[in-house]
Amino acid sequence: MALSQIVWSLDDKQPLQPAELTGEKELEELLQDHIELLNPNWLVIGRQVATPAGKRIDLLCMDQDGDLIVVELKKDLTPREVTAQAIDYASSVSVFTPAIVADLYLEYAKAYLHREESLDEAFRQKYGISLDEEIINQQNVKMVIVAASMDSSTERIITYLRGTYMVDINILFFRVFAYEGRRFISRAWFAEDAEEAPAPVASAGKWNGEYYVSFGSGSRQWEDAEQYGFISGGGGLWYSQTLRMLKPGDRVWVNIPHTGYVGVGTVEEPSTLASEVRFLVNGSEKSLKELPLRGNYLESSDDPERAEYIVKVRWSKTVPASQAVKETGFFGNQNTVCRPQTDKWNFTVKRLKEIWHIDE
Repeated sequence: MALSQIVWSLDDKQPLQPAELTGEKELEELLQDHIELLNPNWLVIGRQVATPAGKRIDLLCMDQDGDLIVVELKKDLTPREVTAQAIDYASSVSVFTPAIVADLYLEYAKAYLHREESLDEAFRQKYGISLDEEIINQQNVKMVIVAASMDSSTERIITYLRGTYMVDINILFFRVFAYEGRRFISRAWFAEDAEEAPAPVASAGKWNGEYYVSFGSGSRQWEDAEQYGFISGGGGLWYSQTLRMLKPGDRVWVNIPHTGYVGVGTVEEPSTLASEVRFLVNGSEKSLKELPLRGNYLESSDDPERAEYIVKVRWSKTVPASQAVKETGFFGNQNTVCRPQTDKWNFTVKRLKEIWHIDE
């Protein structure tokens, strides 16, 4: 990829001269101390993190949604092998448990920050909210390659992975310049979605009256919920009992974890056992058994404490999962239904209304 970055002095009317870093270690230290050069909403949780293959990840970060980010640094041109290396690192991180992630941060804080600090403390200080280990998402690891330039082969590979398979991989290009004995660094993203707006700091406040819904994966399929108008939860009272909070007339915003928001609608009926719910289809009532569903919602239907429960919803706006909306700063929670009282939730609802053109 031909990427030309020139920085001009407006006072002297001349370009700054190209300069060099002393090595990848200098770049690593710079980003460790100023991760905002990549993203102001990332928290560095590890440096030179060991992998099972014996290699080391330059930087490991976390965002406020609990997603992990592998950062691989290259001072010069990126050969295509670096893409495979980043994916290999991501696969290694994908098996890290929350306990391993917490331990990594403890080691990092001691070795590089020279202080005793837990991941919980660092997360709370960074984002203003407590870290719930349930949101730590090691299955959807993001990858960022930081380099001065990229060869055409790497460009083709990354474009293909992002566009065809929705792999969350990106490149940040940097250039170093010098002026009057001082050095400056500029950077540019290969793809626009890597640079996102700062997230609002969460704080306790008044509930805005809007309900958050987590539509889990597994046997559930969003296409079914979108087509027939419902949300669901099951697998034990822990997951299904929050559905009972919803009453006819309540508005719900539906998020597929680690995918994004896919719909908003109004509750039509209270929570009902999946085996008992009925839908009006082409003028006649049908049970879930009678519908051509993609998912299975009748597991453990003979046990009310473990059965799936359904809440019927009249959708105002839905999008396919492939068009789900996910932005930095959006609220996420493991509960099937909740009533968030944070600025983060207010920001999420306001932003979704703008994107989907939802009027009051």
